[in-house]
Amino acid sequence: MHNHYKSIHRPRGKDLGLPELIAIALGGMVGGGIFTILGIAVSMIGMLTPVAIIIGGIIAAMAAYSYVKLGLYYRDEGATYSFYKKTYAGNPFAASVIGWFVIFGYISTLALYAYTFSSYAISGFSFGNDIWIRKGVAVGILVLFTLINIWSVNGMGKLEDLMVYTKLVILTLISVVLINHSNVDTATFMQHLKADAGSSGILNVLIVASITFVAYEGFQLVINAVNEMKQPEKNIPRAIYTAIVLAILIYIIIAAGALLAIPVNDIIQNQEYALAAGAKDALGNTGRNLVILGAILATSSAISGTVFGSSRQMAVIANDGYMPALLAKRKNHIPVNAILMMAFFAAVLILIGGLQLILEFGSVTFLLVSLLMALANFKIRKLTKSSDGITLLSIIGLLIGGGLILYYEITHKPGQMVFIACLYGLLTLAAWLYAKYERK
Repeated sequence: MHNHYKSIHRPRGKDLGLPELIAIALGGMVGGGIFTILGIAVSMIGMLTPVAIIIGGIIAAMAAYSYVKLGLYYRDEGATYSFYKKTYAGNPFAASVIGWFVIFGYISTLALYAYTFSSYAISGFSFGNDIWIRKGVAVGILVLFTLINIWSVNGMGKLEDLMVYTKLVILTLISVVLINHSNVDTATFMQHLKADAGSSGILNVLIVASITFVAYEGFQLVINAVNEMKQPEKNIPRAIYTAIVLAILIYIIIAAGALLAIPVNDIIQNQEYALAAGAKDALGNTGRNLVILGAILATSSAISGTVFGSSRQMAVIANDGYMPALLAKRKNHIPVNAILMMAFFAAVLILIGGLQLILEFGSVTFLLVSLLMALANFKIRKLTKSSDGITLLSIIGLLIGGGLILYYEITHKPGQMVFIACLYGLLTLAAWLYAKYERK
C-alpha cells in the first residue's frame, strides 16, 4: 500500500527497465516488515515460520494478479483508488470507501515502521524495554520525516534509492552470517519442526501467514510508475511477480538464519527487536549493530516513502471531494496538511496500540483493499482479459486470509477486535458521509 513516491521523483520520459522496476517493488516490500513479523511469527508457530512466510507470499501473488490486470487496463499511476473509482464510476460511495481504507492502511504501516524503527534503535540501551520511551522515539521519528517531507523533496529520491540498495545488502549479510553461526544441526532442527507441526497445527500457520501479509505490501509501487516504463504489458507482471518471489526468498533466508542461530526463547522474549537481540548473542556487538543499522535503514526508507506517496494520494482523494477540502491544499506542490494529518493519526495509533495491534490492523486493511481490487477486477474481467478461475481463486484466498485474522482476534483478543471493528465502522461512516455530500 505504498504509493507513487518513486514515480514522482523520476524525471518524465526516463524509461524504467525491468531491473529498476524490480528494485522499486522490492524496496517497497522489504521495508520494516521482516523486522516486525519475525518475533511475532516465531512466538506463535516456532520453526514453522518459514512455511507461513511462503504461504503469505502466495496470498500476495494472488492479490498482485488483479493489481497487474487493472494496472495494464487503466494505465493510471493513481493505482488502487483510481482503479476503484473508474470501475464503479457511478458509485461515489465505492470511491470514497476505498479512499478511506487505503489511507488508513498507509497510516497503520507508517505507525508499524516507526514503532519498529524505535524498537531496534533503542534496543541496546537499558531503557530499551520501556514501552513509553519506545512510543516516544517512534513518534519522534515520525515528526522528523514529516518535517523532511514538508521542507523539501529534492534529493529524497536519491536518498531513497541509496537506502533501498544498502538495506538489501545488509539483510543479505545478516542472513549469511547468521546461517554460518548456526548452533542447531539439521537433525535437531527437524525434531523441533516436527514438534512445532504437532503443537501448532495448520490453522495457526495460516493465521500467521495472514498476519504477516503486511510484509509483502508495496509491490503496487510498480504500477505507480506506469507512465515512465518501457513495455508496461511485459514489465509490470514480470517486475511484480519476480519481486514477490525475491521477497519470499529474502524473508525465508532471514527467518531460517534467525531460527538456526538464535534460541527460539530469545526470539520470543525479545520479539519486538528479535533479530538484534539474537545477533548480539550469536555475533557480539558488531552483529547486533549491523542488524540495528539494517532495521533503521529499512524502516527509514519505508517511513519516508509512505509519508511522501500516501500524503499525495490523500490530497487527490480530498480534491475529489471524499475527504476534507483542507487536505487538498498544496504549498509549493507539497500537500502539507495531508502530510501533517497522516503523521498525526499514525502517532495516535502508536500511542494507543502495541506492535501486534498495529501489525494486525495493517494486515487486515491490506487484505481488505486487495480483496476489493480482486472484486473490481472480477467485475470487468472481460475488459482486463483476466482468467475467471485465477480471479475467483484470489478472491477466495484473500477472503480466507482476512477471515483468519478476524477469527484469531475474536478468539484471542476480543478487546482488540472491538477496537478494530469500531475503527472500520468510523471509516465507513466517514466515507458514506463524504460520498453523500459529494453527490449533493
